[in-house]
Amino acid sequence: MFLALVVVGGAGWYVYEHVLPGLSFGSFSAKAADYEGQGTGPVQVTVNPGDTGTAIGRTLLDAGVVKSVKAFTEAYGANPNAAGIQPGVYTLRKEMKASEAVAMLAANTGRVEYQVTVPEGYTVEQIVSRASGVTGIPASEFAKAKKNTKATGLPAAAKGNYEGWLYPATYSFDPDVDATDILSQMIAKTKAELKTLKVPSSEQEEVLIKASIVEREASRDSDFGKVARVIDNRLAPNGPTGGLLQIDATVAYGLGRSGLTISSADQKDPSNAYNTYKHAGLPPGPIGSPGEKAIKAVMNPTPGNWVFYVTVNLDTGETKFTDSYQQFGDYKKEFQSWLAKHPQDSK
Repeated sequence: MFLALVVVGGAGWYVYEHVLPGLSFGSFSAKAADYEGQGTGPVQVTVNPGDTGTAIGRTLLDAGVVKSVKAFTEAYGANPNAAGIQPGVYTLRKEMKASEAVAMLAANTGRVEYQVTVPEGYTVEQIVSRASGVTGIPASEFAKAKKNTKATGLPAAAKGNYEGWLYPATYSFDPDVDATDILSQMIAKTKAELKTLKVPSSEQEEVLIKASIVEREASRDSDFGKVARVIDNRLAPNGPTGGLLQIDATVAYGLGRSGLTISSADQKDPSNAYNTYKHAGLPPGPIGSPGEKAIKAVMNPTPGNWVFYVTVNLDTGETKFTDSYQQFGDYKKEFQSWLAKHPQDSK
């Protein structure tokens, strides 16, 4: 009889703890097992795309976050923001009250993600270095990912060159992101921006090349359209420069140097494919990632007959434009005078 009582008692306890919480008898429903309070130690959980409230509840139960799936689904149904829970990895706490867990997920609180900010004008090398530093993904993985242009979505017009196609913006990535995901998201952003700005597919590579030069050369917002116009004026048939852009920034890119370290010997070196003093027309590709302002400037340059420009003050970015070569020489002297007073800015 003693053994029978133990068995019956054990079965009753099991039913009370595990069966009744999930059952409903007409108007009677057993109270869902739930924790009280904010919880204890941290634990990471993953919400997968398409997960229902029940699926999320099971994940949290397995991770020790909630005491029962029913408690979570009831809290999920009671929270009007629960339907907006996004896929991703979250840091929650063990033994949390179900309603607290739902509230944290719905508010996106505790979501684990990497944020990578790409400034305007950054090169692929700089972008990969930053993304690698933030995510911990080795640069070698990015090099490997770049070989598969189909997976990353790089257009055929780019001819395998990612320069200019990684849009400057702030990106959020889940912890399980890989190099291909990062590159493909940045390229997709570029495509979306070009589409928004109504840049025809056949002109996108050319626009990015010009915009990357504008991004590098223009110091102030008011100068973006003027620099874009100078580019067009220099490339015009029978133009004053014979189709040569003669822009230091492109030469510098080809040499991997700062624009202020270009020498006359560098300008005479035809082996540099980006030497626009020796090679007419646009360089082989962009020299960095242009932003919206630079792309808009290329699509709608400021009207003018300027052919030359000089930034005469690196602190303020003051840039002077002219169509006179003599005046251009005067502006260069003005800059040299400023630079002599600020030698530290030549480094």
